Amino acid sequence: MNRVKVVVTGAAGQISYSLIPRLVDGHTFGDKIVDLELVEIPQVVDKLEGLVMELEDSNFPKMGNINYTSNFEEAAKDADWFLLVGSIPRGIVFNGKKIEERADLLQINGGIFVGQGQAIGRFGKSDAKILVVGNPANTNALIGRHAASNDSQLWMAMTMLDSSRARSVLSKKLHIGISDISKMIIWGNHSPTMYPDFENIVANGSPGKDLIDDMDWVNNKFLPVVQQRGKAVIDSRGASSATSAAKAALDTVVACENPTASGDCFSAAVISDGSYDLPEGIICGMPLMTTPEGKVEIVRDIVLSDFAKGKIKISTDELIDERAAVEDLLSK
Repeated sequence: MNRVKVVVTGAAGQISYSLIPRLVDGHTFGDKIVDLELVEIPQVVDKLEGLVMELEDSNFPKMGNINYTSNFEEAAKDADWFLLVGSIPRGIVFNGKKIEERADLLQINGGIFVGQGQAIGRFGKSDAKILVVGNPANTNALIGRHAASNDSQLWMAMTMLDSSRARSVLSKKLHIGISDISKMIIWGNHSPTMYPDFENIVANGSPGKDLIDDMDWVNNKFLPVVQQRGKAVIDSRGASSATSAAKAALDTVVACENPTASGDCFSAAVISDGSYDLPEGIICGMPLMTTPEGKVEIVRDIVLSDFAKGKIKISTDELIDERAAVEDLLSK
């Protein structure tokens, strides 16, 4: 029987509550039976008992074995996929200190991802795919990848949520359906510096650079709305994105599990190898494709304008600064 083992961290959180049931509904992994390992910190792991009850009561046809634990190493054994949702958010009190500065956030979460990366490298499958959702996602993924020390495993940070947000804004601008837009690329960091590439989209067969010539709209509407959408959601609902973040994680898994349509691509952040003259050794949003053999590769034929290059540099400079801030964790 064709099975897949999926590990989800932060499994008691709001994102996971939307995410986990859809892992076993037969859509995300098709005909595969999905074995779940749900991971939480010891203080709240018992809350997962109720979620497991709900999953069992839902009669999902593709749900296999399900376990919940606070032991990440045990959960990681022979896993195919890791959805690393859990992280310490800004504003929380941690060890008696309220975490406000991004540098503190990087250090605290960095320590978590060192341990998780080591476990994934040792116990996960050699071709495991890892999607980091917990912020700061790009640098968390960089730390985890370094700690795993296993180049055959694919580490990604999620930018699909940014891609979905950008497609939504563009569909309204162009008066077309979201499904009519393809090749939506997010470059750089999953942060307000990200660059959603409107020029290289394809909308009903036409390139974005031929459809959008209103740079005032781009600079004062499109970019700020997409880059600041996460904050706008928090300001409006009093909590961060949960449903849309879960959907984006699922969309990323689906994109990696199925061959990419000819001429299309999808967005996630992976380790930079110097393509597009991007700095090497950062986890950077780029255009990706999944081959018929199931390998995820960088799409290398995208043409970037000077405008795009300038915006991307702002984001990659931020990623370089973040890497410097966690250099002690990357030297271990």
